[in-house]
Amino acid sequence: MTDMPHGHEHEGDHGHGHGHSHAPPSNNAAFAIGVTLNLGFVVAEVVYGLAANSLALLSDAGHNLSDVFGLLIAWGAIRLGKSLPTRRRTYGLRRSSILAALTNAIVLLVVVGGITWEAAGRFRHPEAVAGSTVIWVAGLGVVINTASALLFMAGRERDLNIKGAFLHMASDAAVSLGVVLIGFAIRATGWHWLDPAVSILIGIVIVWGTWGLLRESVNLALDAVPEGIDPQAVEAFLAGLPGVQAVHDLHIWGMSTTEAALTAHLVMPQPPENDTFLHDVNHELHERFEIGHVTIQIERGDAGCHQAPAEVV
Repeated sequence: MTDMPHGHEHEGDHGHGHGHSHAPPSNNAAFAIGVTLNLGFVVAEVVYGLAANSLALLSDAGHNLSDVFGLLIAWGAIRLGKSLPTRRRTYGLRRSSILAALTNAIVLLVVVGGITWEAAGRFRHPEAVAGSTVIWVAGLGVVINTASALLFMAGRERDLNIKGAFLHMASDAAVSLGVVLIGFAIRATGWHWLDPAVSILIGIVIVWGTWGLLRESVNLALDAVPEGIDPQAVEAFLAGLPGVQAVHDLHIWGMSTTEAALTAHLVMPQPPENDTFLHDVNHELHERFEIGHVTIQIERGDAGCHQAPAEVV
């Protein structure tokens, strides 16, 4: 390795961007409205769920309460992600958004466990349910959850946290619609076992909608390459640059749910004379792969690099 600079460039003349480091301003209003609407609906579901003796409504209330906490966690993580770096936390608190997404997924799965446990008990001892109350309260839930989901629709492709909020609200709307239908069915047939049955279906819907969020957030927490970035394509791009003889010690990971980072060693027997090469590499990585935080180490290749073997981290 040589004394060549590492090529870590920053926004401005050098063209190094940090991607989507800040949530759009409208997200604050979306979270505030979403939390307020859903918290009010949770209170209504608990009150009328107890009055109607409906496990489906109470289960959905538990689900919606977890979503309120989830929205608060995601909102807080986005705010923390804007914090400036410090001497101890050189990336700031950007990874808090990954922890928030992971926490949301885990909380939802815990809620599913509680719903399923209670539903199993209701199957053994079915209880009468007021179908009319279930219908109109769940109908209100369809409206509130659909409106909440629409608040996060625009940002769901850019941020895993926003995607998690959108999935929660959209799945809630579907679940509430199912509860409405089951209310009509109970009123028409008198089959009160349908109430715990739909509670279990609620759990299945939650797991189905949450599994991808859990998988992606775990991967980001373990520094896997973010979904949407092809590491082979990135390596091929770097290897094809003029003057590059080899690429090794390539790492790509998520700094947050919206930002990707990359480090790599480029073997160049004739290193560039100025920073134009690094400027262009950073710009292309950002434009092609949405990788905003890039650190490049240039080596002449006349001395072996102990990090060159693929199995060495």
